[in-house]
Amino acid sequence: MVESSNGSRVDAVIFDLGGVVAANGRPSDLLRRFPNDPPDLVRSVIMGDYADDTDHPWHQLERGEITFADYRASLAELVLSAGLRPVVDAPPPSGGSGPMFDFVPNPPVVQLVNDLKRLEVRRGVLTNNIREFRDLWRSMLDFDDLFDDVVDSHEVGMRKPDPEIYLLSARRLGVDPSRIVFLDDTESNVEAARRVGMTGVLVDDDPTAAVARVRELVASGR
Repeated sequence: MVESSNGSRVDAVIFDLGGVVAANGRPSDLLRRFPNDPPDLVRSVIMGDYADDTDHPWHQLERGEITFADYRASLAELVLSAGLRPVVDAPPPSGGSGPMFDFVPNPPVVQLVNDLKRLEVRRGVLTNNIREFRDLWRSMLDFDDLFDDVVDSHEVGMRKPDPEIYLLSARRLGVDPSRIVFLDDTESNVEAARRVGMTGVLVDDDPTAAVARVRELVASGR
């Protein structure tokens, strides 16, 4: 265990998957399939209000309540009614070849995870994800070796920003939320972590600043 820069211990760091541990998998990867439409409209149609937890098909999908096929059927109607114009032959996001995209590691973040492991700081993953993507991202890294716990939204029936999923991740790591640093590429998810007492760090497309911030928090007590 180490001390944060404000004097509280940092016993664990929890990472989002897409856009954090993986260099791709951000919402912007999906939006690129609709280059002819306003991004805010596309995001609303495709993913609903991501800062909330609703009955939008994407939210149901991430909670494991419907299949990806169900989601696609619902999405077709939403896209049609909104008048969106997807590029049908667009390449998969980030150049992947899988059914949606191939997850690729984010090297600075993976190096941080390895360094935290050597420091014996507990490490977790907390991801909003779907059943059909599990094998894709699980094959990216040896998650069982790198992390002490993985909370996948579709497996637990909850999704960020529901506070209960953050508290579940903390309990499974055996660490009080006040002693956890949480990283995510979505501001609303970071804010939700702060509301349950975690130290939230937003990860930009370039993760350098976020990685440096975590290192600062961890090193300050050593």
